[in-house]
Amino acid sequence: MFINGAFNGALNVQYLYTLLCIYGVGGIMNVNLGVPYEAIVDKAIEKGYAGNQTEVIRQALLAYERMLEEEEKELVAKAVKIEMNEVKAGNIKTKSFSGVKKKFKW
Repeated sequence: MFINGAFNGALNVQYLYTLLCIYGVGGIMNVNLGVPYEAIVDKAIEKGYAGNQTEVIRQALLAYERMLEEEEKELVAKAVKIEMNEVKAGNIKTKSFSGVKKKFKW
């Protein structure tokens, strides 16, 4: 901690944790995974993919987030492709940007 403006070398982890909790940056989240998922967590630790349960859960959540982002990108790309095919087929009326500007007097 800092004493009289100087760092004394001692790091009070509990103090830092308390500050993080007070300001909403951290906290404790208890999660009951159930036996089959706990076995997966234990296996990941045994194989050395993570050092503890928290690391396994963090890695899994990050992987899940990446998967969702990728799925969203694929869905948007698919929707754009469908819409572009509709435009090319003449099923959707389109206007030029200059026409829109003129209409709304930009």
